[in-house]
Amino acid sequence: MATTSGTIRDTTAETVGLALARSARRLRQQAGAELSPSRAAVLSTIARHGPLTPSALAGLERLSRPTITRLISKLEADGLVDRVQDPGDGRSCLISLSADGSALRALRRARKHAYVARLLAPADDAELALIAEAAALLLQLLDGDA
Repeated sequence: MATTSGTIRDTTAETVGLALARSARRLRQQAGAELSPSRAAVLSTIARHGPLTPSALAGLERLSRPTITRLISKLEADGLVDRVQDPGDGRSCLISLSADGSALRALRRARKHAYVARLLAPADDAELALIAEAAALLLQLLDGDA
């Protein structure tokens, strides 16, 4: 990787951090108010990795077991997740998305996609290519930081 002066690196880090924070906030706002950010994150993790035990979910979300238990209970009360006994361990359960949870997740994702599409509408082809390249590079860097 090319060397860059500390000042340019620091300025870029600050600008990228601001853009990421503002983007995350706007996407949360556009998704809708049906879920808190914590519940939305848990729902997405269950969708990507489920069905999961509460312990596995707590590990993926980097939350304590009591915190994840409270979030699961709230999602279950809202009818967004299903809880069944774990066939491999009778002392535990498996959490998966319910039909309503899947539908709400799809709706929230569609709202966010529509927002980003509106945001990018004024960009020309060269700008879109630059944004796509920068996004791909950022994702690559983030994947390497997991």
